Amino acid sequence: MSGAFADRLTEATRACGAPLCVGLDPFPHRIPALFGDARGDVGAVEKFSEAILERAAGKCAAVKPQIGLFEPYGPEGFAAARALTAKARTLGLPVILDAKRGDIGTTAEGYARATLGPAPGFDADCVTVNPYLGLDSLEPFLALAEATGKGVAVLVRTSNPGARDVQDLLVDGAPLWTRVAEMLKPTMDRLASGSGWSNLMVVAGATWPEEARRLRTILPTALFLVPGYGAQGASAADALAGLVGGFGGIVSASRSILYPSAATAARTMSDWNAAIDDALLAARTELSAT
Repeated sequence: MSGAFADRLTEATRACGAPLCVGLDPFPHRIPALFGDARGDVGAVEKFSEAILERAAGKCAAVKPQIGLFEPYGPEGFAAARALTAKARTLGLPVILDAKRGDIGTTAEGYARATLGPAPGFDADCVTVNPYLGLDSLEPFLALAEATGKGVAVLVRTSNPGARDVQDLLVDGAPLWTRVAEMLKPTMDRLASGSGWSNLMVVAGATWPEEARRLRTILPTALFLVPGYGAQGASAADALAGLVGGFGGIVSASRSILYPSAATAARTMSDWNAAIDDALLAARTELSAT
């Protein structure tokens, strides 16, 4: 894939008609027996994930593999996640690697090469990172993204209830998450792209729509990565609160796409394919009609 991450994500959103990102979260106990026994066989996880990618191609704007659900399988799981990243990119799907890395110095440099760098790295289009070690911990990711046109997705206002424990702490009269956003403002211009959106991406949970609107005023051209839609309870309207006319970010859905009840009950691949297609269509319709 050529071109800046923000440009390709914007075009992919326009092509599929909705800012939908499919989260690749393989829960072993929820993967149908059609694919094998995923509780002990990473091959079943890989078959299931490949099938999801094939259904999702052309029906969503990006995919987001959750590396933490592959790593319990050891080296084989890590290899499967890397292979799936490569497959997604051959299918024309931008890949946001959900790794939430955060460290300093040469360790951060290693994480940046491993996630965004070419083989033997993942060569992902974007990676999630944790900013709470400070701006210097983000620098290796930002430098590599700047040089290659890739994206960096920084945790700012996450969707989990416990986000309040730290992110709402007041710093000079304002919540910490707003101070993190302000810290990132120079990066927004540094990672600018031709589409007008920045290759800087920030995580803005759908469970906090008012905060998302406030975040948009602080970072007007940053892309938003929006978790919390669907299974976590946020509505499509909540999820789209920080986007601009359906652009400027992506809304992630995983369990509602990967494990709809009809897919769980499917006894044939034809039935499973139809169930996944229906779930994708439902999410696209909801996110495009709101």
